Order: sequence, then structure tokens, then C-alpha cells
Amino acid sequence: MSVIDTRRDQVFPVLNAVQIAAARRFAVGEPSRFAPGEVLYAVGQRNAPAYLVLSGQIDVLRRDGVGRETPVTVHGPGQISGETSQLAGRSSLAEGRAGADGVEVLTFDAPHLRALIVGSAEVGEIVMRALILRRMALITDGGAGSVLVGRTGEAALVRIEGFLRRNGHPYAVLDARDGADGEAAVRQLGLHEEDMPIVLCPNGAVLKHPSDAEIGACLGITPELDPDKVFDVAVVGAGPAGLATAVYAASEGLSVLVLDSRAFGGQAGASARIENYLGFPTGISGLALTARAFTQAQKFGAEIAIPVTVEQLDCGGEGRKPGDLFTLSLGGEARVRARAVVIASGARYRSAEIENLDRFEGQVSYWASPIEMQLCENQEIALIGGGNSAGQAVVYLAPKVSRLHLVVRGPGLEATMSRYLIDRINALPNVELHRRTEVKGLEGDASGALSGAVFHHRDTGETWTTPLRHLFLFIGADPNTDWLSTCPVALDDKGFVCTGRPQTAPPWAAFGRAPFPLETSVPGVFAVGDVRWGSTKRVAAAVGEGAQVVASIHQVLAAQEVAQEAAT
Repeated sequence: MSVIDTRRDQVFPVLNAVQIAAARRFAVGEPSRFAPGEVLYAVGQRNAPAYLVLSGQIDVLRRDGVGRETPVTVHGPGQISGETSQLAGRSSLAEGRAGADGVEVLTFDAPHLRALIVGSAEVGEIVMRALILRRMALITDGGAGSVLVGRTGEAALVRIEGFLRRNGHPYAVLDARDGADGEAAVRQLGLHEEDMPIVLCPNGAVLKHPSDAEIGACLGITPELDPDKVFDVAVVGAGPAGLATAVYAASEGLSVLVLDSRAFGGQAGASARIENYLGFPTGISGLALTARAFTQAQKFGAEIAIPVTVEQLDCGGEGRKPGDLFTLSLGGEARVRARAVVIASGARYRSAEIENLDRFEGQVSYWASPIEMQLCENQEIALIGGGNSAGQAVVYLAPKVSRLHLVVRGPGLEATMSRYLIDRINALPNVELHRRTEVKGLEGDASGALSGAVFHHRDTGETWTTPLRHLFLFIGADPNTDWLSTCPVALDDKGFVCTGRPQTAPPWAAFGRAPFPLETSVPGVFAVGDVRWGSTKRVAAAVGEGAQVVASIHQVLAAQEVAQEAAT
């Protein structure tokens, strides 16, 4: 059963007279009236407000990428429209039309909707829960969002599915070779093999083998940034550390921009299940945990731009003075400016030196999500890695596959993996642990699909081939700091960002202080999470650093204001 069926009262709550009166204080202007059939908000419309119905009704429908419309609900008096897109002014996923007798409404644009949620605890909780549940329903029930057409299991299609899923955006997939809707769509659109995969956006646009950036722009995932706005703090990276910074900074009144080139959640967002995070004794998926943080940051007004790649950071050189702005280059002529910067760019997944690895891109994965599980269900697979992320993936995948080969270079798991995961893996009958072993090469069958892997024992030199249909690589990550080459931020010999070290050379002489604990060698630039030298590679530690850094940011911004006042 869908979320709407099981939790209808929470998905579509009805506010009473007292609650409507409380909400009215946060509305934009006076009530508005729409004529019968008039469109209040359209699919794909940016900055579509939420509407609280006073009289009459709003007929709500959703539309997918091939133009199919499906009724969702009817909002009557006391009900509010919208879902989480309305919190940030992103593209609407549904359409609302005035009912047969018209409708009278109170209007809430994104800032006023956030003010309602924060300013009225009772009404805010009801509305926030409804917005989140509605987005969940759009994702799980289908009938909204984009339609993907391609060959099932193809690497490019899997990448697009992963991008949309990681960003909480609804989509449906049509197999171009299924002999039904997929093939019909290909014929109708006059597409060819080289065009796929394609994305059909709800606004009617057709994207052929698109990049993440093209998809984000077409679907309205990527916000329109004001080039003239100066943010109090720009956060590069939307993993747990970056999202924690955004939540705490925005909730304390700072203007916050978060930038990420891929999706919210970072490596944690790809974790199948996290069981040692405080407050979740039964565990929670990394995507669910970070999705809550993502929505929470938007609730407090943080702007989150995904997928946007930060190419360079201009720190102003050695002549930097308190109050000088930082400039982040986003490609082309795009720029954003901020008074402080938090580096939370984490790490990028490490590949492996395995013969023929590039030949089997679509059958090699660096995380384990429901998409990957579906691809390798009932098949024989291998997973390389001995850390907690590897252990969580093993526990998640093993019940669905026929056999799982866990390959580690070391003598065992005890030195790198939590005990509870080791115990759980030991209890899985279809998991075989290969100690002191490496995968040297991959082999394919006549169709070109992955069929086997060459294993090599590091001590005995023995080599053997194991049947295989999918390979997972969980062998760590390298710090994502290439974009810092134009800013003199000190890095250690492995590329991690150094923080909290005493600095006496310029530009620190102009600031008259030592760095804060999470501050880099450049005043006003901080680093948190996995990208930071000496950090503890745990979600809870990253969240703690993200919260901790906000206090230092306040002090830096306060000192800038004092310096600017003295200069005038």
C-alpha cells in the first residue's frame, strides 16, 4: 500500500479554525481567488507557492515525462498544497487547478512557508510532515517526474537512475528493448541506439545521453543562483558534515549556500544501513538519514545547489584583509561570493588496478543501493573492501544474491571493521571471505557481460578464476581537493586539508589571531568531515564537526564587521 493509503490523514491534514488563524499571520498579503479551472501552479513551474484553501477546492494532478496525467487529490478548506519543492522554490512536480466553484486561498511563497513552519510549532510540524510524506508518495507511487528510456543495466542508465534517486527525485524507467512501452516511446520520438539513454522531462524536453548538470537544469533540481548575492557562508559538499553546517548556520540566522557536484549525502548517502548512529537503535539507511538533513537545511532557508561543480576558490592571495570576500567559480562565467567558506567536499571513490576493469563499467559499482541490488539479484558477485562501508554493503546485498565473495588484502576484518558487522557477516551462509587476496583481472562472456574474476593469493601466489556477474569496490577514497589549487590552503602529503595549526606568516599578521580548531591556513576558510586531516571517518563525527564549525564562523563574521566599521 502507498504512503497515501496508510497515512492519508498526515499526508493531507485539515487545519482547524485556530490553526488557520495562526497560519494567516505568515501568508503573503490578503486572500486570493481563482476562477473555476484556473491553474494555480503548473508542473515544472519554479517558485510555485503553497496555497492554504479557505473555501472551494484545488484539484491536484501529476504528469510524467510522456504526458500522462494522474489525479492525486483534492484540497478542500483547511488543506495546504505543495511538497518539499515549495520549501526551496524549486520546480513543482504537480499541477493545481481551481475546482468547479473556484477557490479562495492564502498564499505562501518559499520564505513565508518556511516562516510558517519555523514560527508556528504546532502548524509547522503538521505542514512539514505533510510536505515530506507527499514527496515520498511521488517517489514511490510513480506517475510523476521524469521518464528514462534505455537498455536495462547499461552503465549510463544506471548512472542517471543513481543521480535521480540520490537526489530524491521521482522517475520511471522504460526498457527500450521490452517490446512494449519502451520500444513504443523510441519509435514515437524517432530515436536511435546512439541517442540512449534518454530523459523525458515533465515539461516535454527530451535529453539524449545527458549529463547530471543537464538533467538537473531540465528537472528544476538545480536552483537559479543570484550572482549579486553575498552569502555569509558557502559550504562546498552536501555530505553529513556540509549538511550539518547548513542546518546549524541557517537556523542561527546566517545566509548559507551549499554546493555539490553530485547529490546530497556524500558517501554516507550511499550506505545501505547505518546502525551505530546515535538515536537510531534499529538503524537507518544513509539516504534516509541525509535526506532528512537535506530537508531540514531547506526548512531553515539554506540554499542548496545540486549538481553544481566548484572549479576554483579565489582566496585573495597574501594581501587578504578581514572582510574581503571569497569567490567560487562554478564553470563558465558563473560565480558566487561568500564571507566565509567551509570545505566539506569529502572524498572520491578510489578505483582499483584490475585488468579489463574499464570494459565492465556497468557491472562495477562503488556503492550498494536498490538499483545495484536489482542488477545483481540472484547472481554471484564479489565485493572488495574491509571497512565499515564494505561491511554494511555485504549485509545489505547478501540476502538477495546467490553467493558473495568478500575480498580483503589483509589477514581479516578485525582491524578495520566494527565487531557487530563482522558477527553479522559470519552468520551469512552465502558469504565467503577471501583473506590476503586480490582481484587481478575481469573476464567476459560471448555477449560482453562480466562472467568471472581472476583471484590471486598474496602469500602463496595461487591464482584462480571465480564466476562473477557484478563487482563492488569499497577500497577507500581520496580527498576531493583538486579545486583548491588556486587557494593557498595547506594540505598534508596525502592531500587532506590541514586545520588548526598555528600560523604566523601573512595573511595571518593582518588578522592578529591564531586559526580556530577547524580553520585552515587561510583565514575564514574552514574544513570539516572526511576531507580534513586527522578526521574520524564516521558519520557522527562529520555531523559533530559541521555543528562545531558554526561557532567559529560567527566569530569570524563578527570580527569582519568590527574591522569594516573601523575602516569607515
